[in-house]
Amino acid sequence: MTELKKGGNAQQLKLRLIVMNFLEFAVWGSYLVCIGNFLGKIGLGEYISWFYIAQGVVSIFMPAIMGAIADKFIQPQRLLGLSHLLAGAFMLLAAYFGWKGAGLYAAGEGVISIWSVFVPYCFSVAFFMPTIAIANTVAFDLLKRNGYDTVKDFPPIRVFGTVGFIAAMWFVNFVHIGLSEAAQFTYMQLVISGALSLLLFVYCLTLPQCPIEKTEGEEKTLVQRLGLDAFVLFKQKKMALFFVFSMLLGVSLQITNGYATPYINSFAAASKSWFAQNPTLLISVSQICEALCILLIPVCLKKFGIKNVMLMAMTAWVLRFGFFGIGTTENIGGIICLFMSCIVYGVAFDFFNVSGALFVEQEAPAAMRGSAQGLFMLMTNGIGASVGTWVAGKIVSHFCSWQGAYLLSKPEYSHGWETVWFVFAGYALVVAIMFAIFFKYKHVKRE
Repeated sequence: MTELKKGGNAQQLKLRLIVMNFLEFAVWGSYLVCIGNFLGKIGLGEYISWFYIAQGVVSIFMPAIMGAIADKFIQPQRLLGLSHLLAGAFMLLAAYFGWKGAGLYAAGEGVISIWSVFVPYCFSVAFFMPTIAIANTVAFDLLKRNGYDTVKDFPPIRVFGTVGFIAAMWFVNFVHIGLSEAAQFTYMQLVISGALSLLLFVYCLTLPQCPIEKTEGEEKTLVQRLGLDAFVLFKQKKMALFFVFSMLLGVSLQITNGYATPYINSFAAASKSWFAQNPTLLISVSQICEALCILLIPVCLKKFGIKNVMLMAMTAWVLRFGFFGIGTTENIGGIICLFMSCIVYGVAFDFFNVSGALFVEQEAPAAMRGSAQGLFMLMTNGIGASVGTWVAGKIVSHFCSWQGAYLLSKPEYSHGWETVWFVFAGYALVVAIMFAIFFKYKHVKRE
């Protein structure tokens, strides 16, 4: 076990992987749910959906391309560091133009071009999104080389990624960093994300090596690495329906990431409610519940089966949007509804993603499971999330508009925000009903 000698004792290796995962997701948590707050305050609120669509589009092809590079050319821990170096540099460039845009808008001199912020942001997320998979590769490789059981030892390490995401959300919610507003409303959220990426780049330079394995036999083609060979599974009715519904549910994935915090903050236009002024902190309850709901999945899968667990997830999305529709920061009942929306998010997100991955693992041919998992991610986080965010942007823009620093219901729609959330809830309900009717899958109880 030479790697243990290089990296210290066994506990030190786990601690180093914990730090890696913490920083990995802290980079993401710094801006993912609050960038809409900032864009609205520099006059770019109508482009919020663009920033989430970009993330979905690059998720379609960049992880596979970078994964192929890690397999053949660059050691994973080095590629992880290099990717974060580039992601951090581009994010800081986006922050620079965001800072200039904030100055122009505050001085009443107009709105900065969307491209000056959007283009470097796109390059940043293009290099960041693959790092989620690369970080897993690094952790799996080091754990295996040092005699660990990845099934047993990786989850306690990975959970600190969620902790890092939550910690970053809390940090940008409260910290002002020399400005009159907290980072969640300013370009400083991008500065924090970029700085954390650069910190992780430096940290990766100190990680133990993960030598590239030379494998014998048939080399995978680019089509296989992109998961496109799995499209043959559409010939099977059951798999075709599953992937179609994965895409339809994927439509819901990024909607609340993009618009939940601007919605909650909109109540601050009429009152000084603490929750309205701290939307990122409130939404972090979603991530806390997401971490806790992972513990329920094995029990629910054993008792109810994959189809019913996925149906629970779809129903939870209906409740997620519905509770937002009746929620408010103006009274205790409305605040409870907002908390309930955050609580059910754990079921909505985890139950479908995990049970869906297990369905693919069980039903796809052994030689195609990797490609099938890639196709599952492409349909949900790629196509579904991108289309959903684009449509959501159109719906929000129809019923609401930026009035100063807040995204408020248009005068002709006195309950614009409520209508927006109920439209999303209605969509999720239709998908759930169709899934219950058309997707046939018999549950076989297993020990």
